Parts: sequence; structure tokens; C-alpha cells
Amino acid sequence: MLDHKLGAMEQRFAELIWASEPVQSGELVRLCARELGWKKSTTYTMLRRLCERGLFKNEGGTVSALMSRDALAALQSERFVEENFGGSLPRFLAAFTSRRALSDGERAELQRLIDESRG
Repeated sequence: MLDHKLGAMEQRFAELIWASEPVQSGELVRLCARELGWKKSTTYTMLRRLCERGLFKNEGGTVSALMSRDALAALQSERFVEENFGGSLPRFLAAFTSRRALSDGERAELQRLIDESRG
């Protein structure tokens, strides 16, 4: 199973790939040198790590995503609710709204999502 937790530098690296994909590995090295101050070996180590975790692939020197930014965010959100609220979305929303009221637009958007999920 995909390890869904990304450290700060893993997240920055992933964002570079998502913004540039598909990207040649040599170009990724140049991007990481410019944006992150990394050496070639650091870039390839991080790429290998995130490829092993199922987030990206490097085929023939072309790097692309196996999981989109949105899909990863959804997985991370599901895990967070599972780990912190016993998988209960209502418990999460109750905790969230106990400190900050939802706007009319947010309530409408949540209602739309609930209505769409009824299929």
C-alpha cells in the first residue's frame, strides 16, 4: 500500500513533478537544482523513493505521475479522518466547525457533495 505521508521536501519535489509532467529526468535534475538547490544524486534518490512508494514512475527517462495530486490529497484526508476520528466524517466536521463556522457557500458545497453521493 502507498505510504501516503510526504515530508516537506518530498511534497515540494512532488509538486515540481506534477507541475512539469511528463518531464525528462535530466530536466527534473535541472529543476531541482534551480528550485531546491539539490545535486543530481539527491534528485535521483528522492525520485527512486517516491517511485517505490507508487507515486511516480520513471520509464525510459521520462518521469510521470501514477497518482495525481488530488488522488493523493484524498487518500491523505481519508487516512486523517480514519486515524483521528475513527473514520467518522460527522465527528471530523463537528470538531472542525467547533472552532470555525462554515460559510453559506461552504454549507451549500457540502450539501451538493452529499446530494451527489446519493447517486
